[in-house]
Amino acid sequence: MDLVIFDLDGTLIDSEAIILGAQYETFARCGLVHPGREAGLGVIGLTLDIALMRLAGLAEPDDVLTQTYRDVFNGMRERAETDPSLAEPLFPGVVELLAGLSQRPATVLGIATGKSRRGADYAIERHGWAALFATTQTADDAISKPHPDMILRAMAETGASPERTLMVGDSTFDMEMAVAAGVTPVAVSWGFQPVAALRAAGARHVIESCAELTALIGAPSLAA
Repeated sequence: MDLVIFDLDGTLIDSEAIILGAQYETFARCGLVHPGREAGLGVIGLTLDIALMRLAGLAEPDDVLTQTYRDVFNGMRERAETDPSLAEPLFPGVVELLAGLSQRPATVLGIATGKSRRGADYAIERHGWAALFATTQTADDAISKPHPDMILRAMAETGASPERTLMVGDSTFDMEMAVAAGVTPVAVSWGFQPVAALRAAGARHVIESCAELTALIGAPSLAA
């Protein structure tokens, strides 16, 4: 059996506009200067309080900053229903990728995301994924990436072995988490962090399209 664990933001979902928008608005409300797009994208994938702490250059999480972001983000998500600039589309090929993998009897799908349980559930419901994923690990359930906790929990829930498990993501946190868990790190080239950084963090495969991932999964040399 193959267990394929996906990150959400930057891997399956193009949420750059709404996340960066919420970051900028949050920093403005809290009297802080946002360090810019690259820095903002660079913390996506971490648990929210840790991501904002790093982005703001703080020594520890700030509850006011975290709650302000939640309020801003939730407001933006409501506006996204009528504002296309805040949309969170799927990346090209994701629909076909997941549909195809779901038809493979020996392949089980999972999610490991820095989103809250509420955020993950929203994405799953919005895209009709409830029947696709056998395990969903979130920031509310597990230790933040890059700790291997999310992957270890996913393997325990599905009975998968490390040598037949892939972690597919777009951040160094995803790659480092996979390495720490002893599974195969697979990086996507279309996400929020540079491919060079993903390779340096341990990516064993870098894919340019969803079709490449379909070809990789199930291959005898999966963990090679």
